[in-house]
Amino acid sequence: MSHPDPAERIAQLSEQLHLHNYRYHVLDDPIISDAEYDALLRELRALEEAYPQLISPDSPTRRVGAAPSEKFVKVRHPAPMLSLGNAFDEAGLYAWHKRVTKLLGEATPITFMVEPKIDGLAIALTYQDGRFVRGATRGDGLIGEDVTANLRTIPSIPLTLQGQGQEDERQKTKDDGSSDGGDENSPFVLHPSSIPTSIEVRGEVYMRIADFEALNQRLASANERVAANPRNAAAGSLRQKDPNITAGRPLRFFAYAIGPVEGDWPRTQSETLQQLRLLGFPINRDARRLNSFDEVIAYCKEWMARRADLDYEADGIVVKIDSFAQQEELGVVGRDPRWAIAYKFPAREAISKLVEIVVNVGRTGVITPNAVIEPVNIGGVIVRNVSLHNADYISERDIRVGDYVTVKRAGDVIPYIIGPVLGRRDGSEQPWHMPERCPACDTPLERIDGEVAYRCPNFGICPAQLVRRIEHFVSRGAMDITGIGEKQAQLFVETGLVKDVADLYLLQAETFKDMEGFAEKRIANLLEALTAAKN
Repeated sequence: MSHPDPAERIAQLSEQLHLHNYRYHVLDDPIISDAEYDALLRELRALEEAYPQLISPDSPTRRVGAAPSEKFVKVRHPAPMLSLGNAFDEAGLYAWHKRVTKLLGEATPITFMVEPKIDGLAIALTYQDGRFVRGATRGDGLIGEDVTANLRTIPSIPLTLQGQGQEDERQKTKDDGSSDGGDENSPFVLHPSSIPTSIEVRGEVYMRIADFEALNQRLASANERVAANPRNAAAGSLRQKDPNITAGRPLRFFAYAIGPVEGDWPRTQSETLQQLRLLGFPINRDARRLNSFDEVIAYCKEWMARRADLDYEADGIVVKIDSFAQQEELGVVGRDPRWAIAYKFPAREAISKLVEIVVNVGRTGVITPNAVIEPVNIGGVIVRNVSLHNADYISERDIRVGDYVTVKRAGDVIPYIIGPVLGRRDGSEQPWHMPERCPACDTPLERIDGEVAYRCPNFGICPAQLVRRIEHFVSRGAMDITGIGEKQAQLFVETGLVKDVADLYLLQAETFKDMEGFAEKRIANLLEALTAAKN
């Protein structure tokens, strides 16, 4: 679709992005995926670069987040909390490096700090004379929300900074599995310093994936609204009016930067992380100081492949110039520091429309609901069918036909629906109920007390169960009989050639006479595979 009027399109994009910023940062209830948001923002940036005279002072490209919620006291940050520019491929990383080296000078040595980009909620913690006095969300980057009472409930946030050299035993034993910050081979250089008179520590409140899934299960069982992802769960938990609710949520914290500081402090990012660890803050143990940009690229590739190994959600890699002097020389453009960039991973979540819910009959008779969704690209894979687990899962999350739903695909796991996007409902959505009879043999379904599964009890006759048993029997993990797949199993059952998996061994060449799709060579290969399987 073309947009002949750039001013009109810029206005449309700005309005949409302001809305999505508000829903994401204030309501914790996004109605589009991160990838869709990034696409809108990239389009707006491109238009503003082409028509700079049309840039508005309140353009979303000039803002970091969204306005703070009215339910919390507003806090003005002593220094802006900036966001990061994004690179979506290696070419984007190289382009950033080229800009940096050009500004600093081609011959200037540069070291880099890299670490996985935690998908959580950015916060700023203020300490006076070593004591935690205030905590605030990023908000719009200039003004955030005072959530001090809630932050005090998070065990990994120190309420009092520990003295230099007094290693916190909690850090040594890694009680939260993530607060190490280095080992005896750590590249960080320790910097002797006393506790600063005043310091603002910046970092991310997040939720581990396992904790998030357990929380969602708990919420669903209590008929409460589930979160779409760990980031939303962390944000919603931190921004509760009642700190007791926050205290009951499994929130954690990583420190990754500082704001204003009064007192002696290191002049590099790597030393800063180590110094923060000595003061009692958990830092990301996967942070690394690298001496060449080739190492940066290798690190990004490594963690792209190992993304599933992390116990928290990461949507990319943060790359920073290590030297604070060089950071100051490079400065900031718009809302983004020139000295840092986020290399974004392909999205593992997307939002799509649920068109239909169908039920599949398994080899043991278990009935499994699956969603047919509008095709959507998730991490380079087009997804059309999504698991819905069982009827209780659908009911607990109030998933309806016609809903826009959040779909997740992690690693090789079958895609599944996290929940509906309630903000996009228009009233046309229809609740779904498990059918009363088997769709394959019309036998009434049964459900044993205490189990979530519905079953077709017609084990010996139900054709769908037989097809699934044949598929399982010939699979590589069982008899490893090549040449028979779902289509062939379906054909054998429909024509009555196979009434039990043992009947496969009775198949002869004459059996396939005049049968479509079975040429002489294919028949010979299939019979050979069946003969080999007998041994």
